[in-house]
Amino acid sequence: MPLNRRTFLERSAAAGAGVALTGAVAVPAEAHDGGHGHGHDRPRPKKRYSFTVMGTTDLHGNVFNWDYFTDREFDDKAHNDVGLAKISTLVEQVRAAKGRRNTLLIDAGDTIQGTQLSYYYAKVDPITKAGGPVHPMAQAMNAIGYDAAALGNHEFNYGIPVLRKFEQQCDFPLLGANALDAKTLRPAFPPYSMHRLRTPHGRDVKVAVLGLTNPGIAIWDKANVGGKMVFPGLEEQAAKWVPKLRSMGADVVVVSAHSGSSGTSSYGDQLPYVENAAGLVAEQVPGIDAILVGHAHTEIPEYRIANKATGKEVVLSEPLKWGQRLTLFDFDLVWEKGRWTVEKVGAQVLNSNTVAEDPEITGLLADEHKKVVAYVNQVIGTSTAAMTTADAPWKDEPIIDLINVVQAETVKAALAGGAYAALPVLSQASCFSRTARIPAGAISIKDAAGLYPFENTLEARLMTGAQIAEYLEYSAKYYVQTPAGGPVDTAKLTNADNTPDYNYDAVSGLTYEIDIAKPVGKRIVNLSFEGKPLDPAARFVLAVNNYRASGGGAFPHVAKAQQLWANSDEIRNTLIQWVQAKGTVDPALFASVGWKLTRDGVPVF
Repeated sequence: MPLNRRTFLERSAAAGAGVALTGAVAVPAEAHDGGHGHGHDRPRPKKRYSFTVMGTTDLHGNVFNWDYFTDREFDDKAHNDVGLAKISTLVEQVRAAKGRRNTLLIDAGDTIQGTQLSYYYAKVDPITKAGGPVHPMAQAMNAIGYDAAALGNHEFNYGIPVLRKFEQQCDFPLLGANALDAKTLRPAFPPYSMHRLRTPHGRDVKVAVLGLTNPGIAIWDKANVGGKMVFPGLEEQAAKWVPKLRSMGADVVVVSAHSGSSGTSSYGDQLPYVENAAGLVAEQVPGIDAILVGHAHTEIPEYRIANKATGKEVVLSEPLKWGQRLTLFDFDLVWEKGRWTVEKVGAQVLNSNTVAEDPEITGLLADEHKKVVAYVNQVIGTSTAAMTTADAPWKDEPIIDLINVVQAETVKAALAGGAYAALPVLSQASCFSRTARIPAGAISIKDAAGLYPFENTLEARLMTGAQIAEYLEYSAKYYVQTPAGGPVDTAKLTNADNTPDYNYDAVSGLTYEIDIAKPVGKRIVNLSFEGKPLDPAARFVLAVNNYRASGGGAFPHVAKAQQLWANSDEIRNTLIQWVQAKGTVDPALFASVGWKLTRDGVPVF
């Protein structure tokens, strides 16, 4: 997904403990049957070989089954578990069942961002410093024995130097056939890796893994990659490379794609390429046997798409994020006409909550884990009252006001003394997590960071009143149309048309009502600035995160609006620094009810 936002609607086709490790072990050399029937030798059985490609994706810095934002063991409603230590146990079980030489292990990207563990080794004790540490994700993936990994868009969040250092620390290649050097247009990373599997029949099976990443990197991480790298579409690069891999003798071609399967994009018309293009690659590019899908944070155990040119089915699978699932692609090959051909492919996912963590992995990184736990528990200030996001998706809550006041103050300070200093500053914020909280009393780094779990940075964009009104209308599509008079069930009120929480923005500095009885596009009423109806021609500065400013969520106007200022520091760090500078957080000084839900003028809450 884009820089941040992820669809938390997971299709939980949860594979339970009893998932069979289907697929086969290497079949012995063909048996010679000496029996005779009717005076003729029976036909010799065909030579066959089976192997398994295991896959993970969107690990997002998860090694341990631990949530650094709550500082306790990870848990969710479905009782999923997370982390490479769990994946390692599943991988070893599969290797034991199939024979290690008959397996490969790959990943589809978004590896080095997402937890405070990965943040710590990018920013606090960075892997890039002289004599610096080895990234925990590199240590864990090396120990588990990954064979290849595709680049995800979040690999670029901390800048190219951090990514290059991580690449050096990995014992396996980071693949990106469509990550090109901006000047030469040659691949900036290895496009593919080739793997030989020994068979009992004399001729090895050559398995090519083609890595594809997300074109949205050009937008979401423009500050890090602009002028350095370009990211053309997945389909065109797959069409270029798959025939090359076949001509190089690949018997099997597996694509590892950091791109969802839906054929949609979240950044509107900002780029001419499709963000979630894995399905289009399967459909349009002949010669692919299977695609490991990433990026969308959905669970797809097995999905088959017929290639338009050949009619052949391509098998896709997307394991759930953070190490919650492990995909298995089981391949059955047959020797025909002097070459190996794929006879059958099937896919399934294994659930990491069915196994214990691998003590080798947890032991390997115990010291790193302890350092990060100590870091996130540092106290940075106090709060006069408890604040929570529990009701923030449908009420203007102080905890979201906190984000907006910090962003607005930061932008005002940045623009002070300049040509735009006199313009009023508005700010947008989303409820990224419904479980974030700031306690009454001591506030730790984990509390502040949990309020803003993404690596977004802050920008200032110039907008008109009319554009802001359209922006709010677009945001309000998040609510399910609910007729006046009847009951309101908050469980069914939000996320209309699968709009994720992170694509609903509350805007501070204005007052307005959202009439959820009205259809989409006609919901914003009584929109006012400083007590008067909003002037469509008035100019405003919008404090906005870089994901939204670069087109994430396809909100109108903002991506094309003039950029007045941009910051390279994460918003969550700005929050932490603000709390440290104030010492005390008092909601009474900044909380206000700027917006509310209504039906025909009657407040819903």
